[in-house]
Amino acid sequence: MIRSELIQKIADENPHLTQRHVERIVNTVFEEIIEALAKGDRVELRGFGAFSVKSRDARVGRNPRTGEAVKVDDKKVPFFKTGKLLRDRLNGKG
Repeated sequence: MIRSELIQKIADENPHLTQRHVERIVNTVFEEIIEALAKGDRVELRGFGAFSVKSRDARVGRNPRTGEAVKVDDKKVPFFKTGKLLRDRLNGKG
């Protein structure tokens, strides 16, 4: 499912909201998650999962085309851990 499909589904299930309002709501939720992660905070959505930021150390990688050693800088990457409810539904237990 892509963002536009999510917006359409929410708008269809909530006829009292216009598609423009639903789009603003969805965009606001995503922006707040992004801002929290950018500050280094953890975002937990009970039953769904938790978003956090992990740090990766600098390392020496390899260019797959040439085999040449390449320095890879340290960086922060988003990490998602599923919640119990989501994990159970994916495995047919819910």
